[in-house]
Amino acid sequence: MVELITNVPFDELYIGQTAEWTRTATDTDIQLGALYSGDCNPAHLSDKYAKEGPFKARICHGLWLLGAISGILGMELPGLGTIFLGEDVKYRKPVYIGDTVTIKLTCVSKSEDKPWAKFDALVTNQNGKAVLTGLLEVLCPTEKLTFPRQVPKVEATPVYFPMTEEELLEGLKTITSTVK
Repeated sequence: MVELITNVPFDELYIGQTAEWTRTATDTDIQLGALYSGDCNPAHLSDKYAKEGPFKARICHGLWLLGAISGILGMELPGLGTIFLGEDVKYRKPVYIGDTVTIKLTCVSKSEDKPWAKFDALVTNQNGKAVLTGLLEVLCPTEKLTFPRQVPKVEATPVYFPMTEEELLEGLKTITSTVK
């Protein structure tokens, strides 16, 4: 059975309306984030490096949280046809593998002369601590749309890393010791 998704067009969107998703961060999320973005920072990919860093363990890419926020906006509220125009976000705490985050978006304003809306974003971890806060701006759909949920077709090319993890870590020690 095909799941159908229906959006919330601008004229049906109201201030105070919310959408919420909960997700648990996995190593696969981090690996896909590195693949997608090209951000192969060892703070995300190397247990050895991350253990000695400021967070003492590997952390998720900020892209993972913004991607989930984009997913809510594009698939649920307002949903299909929404265009993400901008964001002003602050990362408050790191998200670690195994953390469960709750992403809550709340419509806080609607433009009077164009179909634009602003949403407050609050992402909390399993302890209720804010890991991301911000304000998002979107161009809302003006027509009611219903489509079947689609599954992405993925062909990925891994980012080329011409060195071993040990070589990378040794090189980073040299870089960090010379940067003041």
